[in-house]
Amino acid sequence: MNILLEAGHAGGRTPLAALTTASLPGWLDTQPETTRRWIDSMGFSAQPGSWCGVPGNDGGVAQILAGVAETPDLHALAHLPLALPPGDYVLALWPPTLDAAQMALGYALGAYQYTRYRPARRAPSRLALPAGIDAIALRRTLAACTLVRDLVNTPTEDLGPAQLADAVRQVAAPRGAGVREWVGDELLEANFPAIHAVGRASHRAPRLIELGWGESAHPLLAIVGKGVCFDTGGLDLKTGEGMRWMKKDMGGAAHALALAQWVMDQRLPVRLRLLIPAVENAVGPQAYRPGEVVRTRAGLSVEIDNTDAEGRVVLCDALSYAAEQRPELLLDFATLTGAARVALGPDLPALFANDETLSQAILAAGRERMDPLWPMPLWRPYRAMFESGIADFSNSSSTRHAGAITAALYLERFVPETQPWAHVDVYAWNDADRPGRPRGGEAQGLRAFAAFLAQRYR
Repeated sequence: MNILLEAGHAGGRTPLAALTTASLPGWLDTQPETTRRWIDSMGFSAQPGSWCGVPGNDGGVAQILAGVAETPDLHALAHLPLALPPGDYVLALWPPTLDAAQMALGYALGAYQYTRYRPARRAPSRLALPAGIDAIALRRTLAACTLVRDLVNTPTEDLGPAQLADAVRQVAAPRGAGVREWVGDELLEANFPAIHAVGRASHRAPRLIELGWGESAHPLLAIVGKGVCFDTGGLDLKTGEGMRWMKKDMGGAAHALALAQWVMDQRLPVRLRLLIPAVENAVGPQAYRPGEVVRTRAGLSVEIDNTDAEGRVVLCDALSYAAEQRPELLLDFATLTGAARVALGPDLPALFANDETLSQAILAAGRERMDPLWPMPLWRPYRAMFESGIADFSNSSSTRHAGAITAALYLERFVPETQPWAHVDVYAWNDADRPGRPRGGEAQGLRAFAAFLAQRYR
């Protein structure tokens, strides 16, 4: 359903005015006495998150008032799509401190409902955009965010490695992109042994999915996403509580695919390579075991200290392959560590980058789009925590300290020093319902990276 409508004739669209507690008195001064008395009787004071319908002479709703804060808030109107009576509304008034395009996007995010297994509980209301706002650009961003949510919300029974590859093809086909895969033992033949090791225990074959798009004359942009479609922990089995939401362990792949979709829709002047190592970390006769030594595409040997540190193992082969193509920029997204959530909570993705200028540009884009990330250090002395007696290093730290940092340091070993690279440790999930952020899969940092890439490759 198209939630965001084009600007144009306002007939049949109910005006929606966003007011603050400070601006409400001045607005009331411009209204008829009957309207002022109605607002007073309803007790509406423009508190953020509140709304009030103003009746017209015909007995219908003449306009909607919504309370918002003075400070910028993407989700200022996100509670309205499923609260207002179904119909079309037009954003007619908003504080100068707030960005109308951002509020409109937040409104649309508030209309999201995951409907694969049950119908929507109601039809959301729709919002017409004020003149001068790029509706096409907003819809592209909304489509990317919705793709992340839909993929992460889908249970593994319907989104295993093969179905994730199907999702990539569904994005690729209408945009003229090519897709290829290495499946099962083809991974060994093509020298992706680490991906194969993690995924070999599942009845669903592991694979590496590659999407290619763009002209050869353009700079190469490589995006890698962790596609662990379910994570039991392997033989280092998770607890029931820890395993419950592990359908979301492909959240990095969802972000990578959504960002690739946005890049193609925007037709950025880049040569795009998307790589998704897609596996299930299962328990079975062929499961990789603690103490095994796994060879990697880079020729480095990794002792498996913990089979539940599998994301970094599949990513290292994909990162090595991406780096071989010498991209102008290499990005990866992964639901990699619980330690990042302990450090930053569920809302802030952890950003690691091997270039300070790159890091600052991404963070600035996140602030601009109200899609924050938080910088974390690649503190290289912690590499000593990965020492192994029989391999080049282990896949897990010898301590519980600095888990997000050590995981990023593991990945960094597979990225050449001269390669600009950023890694995002993302949660991809809302633990509870909030306006515009329903419980379940969530796009985090996606809009920040879209804004960053738009600036870099304009």
